[in-house]
Amino acid sequence: MTSPVGLHRVVEPAGVLPQAAWRLDADPRIASNEVRIRVERLNLDAASFRQLSEKHGGDGEKVRAEVLEIISTRGKMQNPVTGSGGMLIGTVEESGRRSPLGLRPGERVATLVSLTLTPLVILDGLARWDGRSEQVPCDGYAILFARSIAAVLPADLHPELSLAVLDVCGAPALTARVVAEQVQRRRRDGDSRPVRVAVVGGAGKSGSLSLAAARRAGAGRTVGVVPVPAERDALVAAGLADAVALADARDPVGLSTAVTTALGAPADVTVVCVDVPGCEHGAILATEDGGTVIFFSMATSFAGAALGAEGLAADVTMLVGNGYVPGHAELALELLRAEPGVRRLFEARLAAD
Repeated sequence: MTSPVGLHRVVEPAGVLPQAAWRLDADPRIASNEVRIRVERLNLDAASFRQLSEKHGGDGEKVRAEVLEIISTRGKMQNPVTGSGGMLIGTVEESGRRSPLGLRPGERVATLVSLTLTPLVILDGLARWDGRSEQVPCDGYAILFARSIAAVLPADLHPELSLAVLDVCGAPALTARVVAEQVQRRRRDGDSRPVRVAVVGGAGKSGSLSLAAARRAGAGRTVGVVPVPAERDALVAAGLADAVALADARDPVGLSTAVTTALGAPADVTVVCVDVPGCEHGAILATEDGGTVIFFSMATSFAGAALGAEGLAADVTMLVGNGYVPGHAELALELLRAEPGVRRLFEARLAAD
């Protein structure tokens, strides 16, 4: 029996879902409900790429070799340290007659499910990648299951730009939902106070989109928090936040002080979009009692967040951004098209890579 969630592709250990498996079967022959993609580019998760780059001291050849080793050993791209992967773009080669995804051969698509659960084979040894950027040009193939998600690439955007946006499209969608719920709740209660939103890592991919989404959802005041002056200047120029604060997200008191000073009070919604560990306590401390913290970083320690909130006696709701919200791809692409500041930040990041 061919499983819609890919259980038949699990090699070891038996009985787990593909994401939790150590190794997957990446045989190119597809079942009737699967789709095979000819891969042209991977987008590694930011936390995973940072860990690999720091481990090898920025030596791109060693990073490239380890990524190849992971994929060849595991049949998927899943960093064994961070547990995260990324996503890919490519062209549909074959679609099984019972696949519910509606994809047709020849369509260029981006997968909206993690590489940690996607059977993957690399055929060119990543020969065109220098190991120094999150985006990885390559040749290979990947398998999508019946419960996978993919989006046809828009014709009006460069594929690399689309990939960068779709990689983080869950962040703005969930941010918009949470902020809109807060705004609606206050209106029902006759509370005229503005909803205050802090985005930690506001100059990054998910951060810039989340700032734009928060403003569009009705946030009354926003602050983007960044670690260095260059990112501060870029975010100010983008015009996506009412204030931009400089702080190390790993410094709980420093982060809380920066957010409270910029907003005039703790945030009602704090969105964590940085790719380094140790940011949990600062985000909690920067959030008003009764508020919400959304963790989008794969570097987050969720045990640390839970214990930290308990230790701080913080009455906050903590959400794990799981990367999927209905309509998330369309929302993120529309924000890119409509917000010049978002597009400038994305294009500058791609140029730097």
